Amino acid sequence: MKLSDSEKRDLVNLVERGKYLPEKFRFLLFEKTDQVELNWNGKSPEITNVDLPFQVIEQVDEPREENKDFLQGSLIDFESGRQIKGWTNKLIWGDNKYILSSLKNGPLRSEIQDQGGIKLIYIDPPFDVGADFSMNVDVGDSTYEKKPNVLEQIAYRDTWGLGPDSFLSMIYERLVLMRDLLSEDGSIYVHCDWRLNSNLRLVLDEIFGKKNFVNELIWKRTTAHSGTKGFNTVIDSILFYSKSKDHMIWNTQYEDYSEDYINKMFRKTDPSGKKYRLSPLTGPGISKGKSGDSWRGFNPSKIGKGRHWAIPKFLTEDIPVELRGDVIGSLEHLYKIGRIDIDTGINPSLKQYIDDLPGVERQNLITDIGLEKSSYPTQKPEKLIEVLMKSSSNENDLIADFFVGSGTTAAVAEKLNRKWICSDLGKFAIHSSRKRLIGVQRKQKSENKNWRAFEILNLGKYQRQFFIFDGKSEQSEKKKQKELEFEKLVLNAYKASRIEGFKTLNAKKGDVFISIGPINQPLSRNHIQEVIEECISNNILSVDVLGFEYEMGLFPTVQEEAKKKGLRLIYKQIPMDIFDVRAVSNNQVFFHDVAYIDFEVLKKDDKLSVELKDFAVFYNEENLSLDEEIRKNKSKVVVENGNIVEKIKDSDGNISENIITESWTDWIDYWSVDFNFESKKEIIKVFENGSIKEKWTGNYIFENEWQSFRTLQNRKIELKTPQKIIKGDSTKVAVKVVDIFGNDTMKLCGVKM
Repeated sequence: MKLSDSEKRDLVNLVERGKYLPEKFRFLLFEKTDQVELNWNGKSPEITNVDLPFQVIEQVDEPREENKDFLQGSLIDFESGRQIKGWTNKLIWGDNKYILSSLKNGPLRSEIQDQGGIKLIYIDPPFDVGADFSMNVDVGDSTYEKKPNVLEQIAYRDTWGLGPDSFLSMIYERLVLMRDLLSEDGSIYVHCDWRLNSNLRLVLDEIFGKKNFVNELIWKRTTAHSGTKGFNTVIDSILFYSKSKDHMIWNTQYEDYSEDYINKMFRKTDPSGKKYRLSPLTGPGISKGKSGDSWRGFNPSKIGKGRHWAIPKFLTEDIPVELRGDVIGSLEHLYKIGRIDIDTGINPSLKQYIDDLPGVERQNLITDIGLEKSSYPTQKPEKLIEVLMKSSSNENDLIADFFVGSGTTAAVAEKLNRKWICSDLGKFAIHSSRKRLIGVQRKQKSENKNWRAFEILNLGKYQRQFFIFDGKSEQSEKKKQKELEFEKLVLNAYKASRIEGFKTLNAKKGDVFISIGPINQPLSRNHIQEVIEECISNNILSVDVLGFEYEMGLFPTVQEEAKKKGLRLIYKQIPMDIFDVRAVSNNQVFFHDVAYIDFEVLKKDDKLSVELKDFAVFYNEENLSLDEEIRKNKSKVVVENGNIVEKIKDSDGNISENIITESWTDWIDYWSVDFNFESKKEIIKVFENGSIKEKWTGNYIFENEWQSFRTLQNRKIELKTPQKIIKGDSTKVAVKVVDIFGNDTMKLCGVKM
């Protein structure tokens, strides 16, 4: 490496200023080509370093009230049957970049370390262009595909807006954070397809190092099909890397013997009729220890090109304890009990029976696991995840998946007695996972197996500066301008006039003030709190809050707080119509209140039950974004007057209508009850003045004590809960309803006993 004096001065100057090095320095400074990093348009060495608190909004711990016979040993409260200590699994809704950063830099990091760190990460990022956030929705007896909502569309645009470059920028930063969260003996599996296989391999090489590449698994996900030029694609790739290849956890996995394999490989039969084959008793490499000594006239170093005696681990139980450290003694013992054959060949061979091993040792080609039928378009089969999880983790290890989708990783982890952290940006994905995991808890209980409670979390504070302004003045100005344009669109459609001088209030319509939530994140509790404080300090009595997406669990506690302070606070849904100039000019844009719930609390002595009486939503076609053509040229789905309507065209061109949501119950996918909502405070951990402190946020955790939901097998829901014994003079009942599109609404009711 030769640098001139001027080049040295330039280099020092650039480093001191924190500037990028010109391309020529990459090759001057690094003599080996593999030391030169991968580069692409938009790549940045800056990794998100924020620490946002996690807010628990719901705790789920089966059993339901009517079935609490089974108790989970020391983890539970024997009076309630619910988990009270130990690790609680975590299902987190939000942008995984900020989730990963907050896990790495926040107080939860110490809890992760206490569990031994994250041993395994499996991710299935959105590599299937055009279907990243789509989902199948069951309405009645029919299934329809729903396109992404606004938040998901923005995520999709950021992921694929510039093609592979933007995807690589997205995944690069997240993989760096994942690497930092992995334990030293941990591994990561990245699921991908032909579109980005080569790119991802290079990115992973850079982040984890080529030496820590373990293997590339090829999964045959479907059978042969036709209709594509240049051969049909039936496989996905799974790239397998370790944090440190020398220390990684590894448990060999097996696949079942096929009949053809047995007939081909196990051709010999012993006197008892058991089939076996002859296998080598040596391994590669010359040993200077006892495993290199001769036995019964056979020298292992002369078998092949230098070998040593290697007794398979599955024979350990056949060898007396006192001989297990003695290679020659073990060989002699195995020969005496008939496990070694030295008569039928030149070299000693092991008699390996069919039942010595559970099957054929798995290779990197997986052909025996196909797709599973599910309502989630990109769901991977549990068996596939099970193979990976058993290979690279042990019971009670902590597993993570930051693109969890329908919850397959969490479900498998629960069944295999692993702890887990999972996250997703899609609200419907979180809801689907919640339902699925409750089902897993119920199954574990029915089989007398333990399970862990899980909690659903928001990434707290969704602070706008982290999401909108990134510290780069040019980009910040562009984003600020876009935000103003978005605000103008909303106010134009809402027929409100913009005002100045307020932090959270954007406009006014008559006597009502208007606050607009952001376009690229959920409208958060933190934002609403700021709205309330600003209204109170300015003696404002009425405010409408407009948002595309609302933070989970936001209703109705904050509204009640506002009401107590004399403020009328109304949440409104921003329709997609605001982007349609014609709809706005024709006054066809409607801002609806969030969903409405009505229920009745039934009281008898010291027992309560809850009956759901009504549920109303105010969707229009743009809110739902249903695919218009379900059966090409035969039917389409629209939303009219608050109902989902299927319009069917017959062969003569006549159109008939079928109202799918005939009853208010058709909109409900899931509902649950907390009979004593204010019994559990939300405590968040924060770093403050260099130490971890616990703070009560002033909110309560919804503890799921009973729930009913639709499944693929059972489309019915129960509308009345069993009776629940209530202790004390009063309680506050909370009812949560999640509609068929994954949006949640909650309502409270105080009850005197």
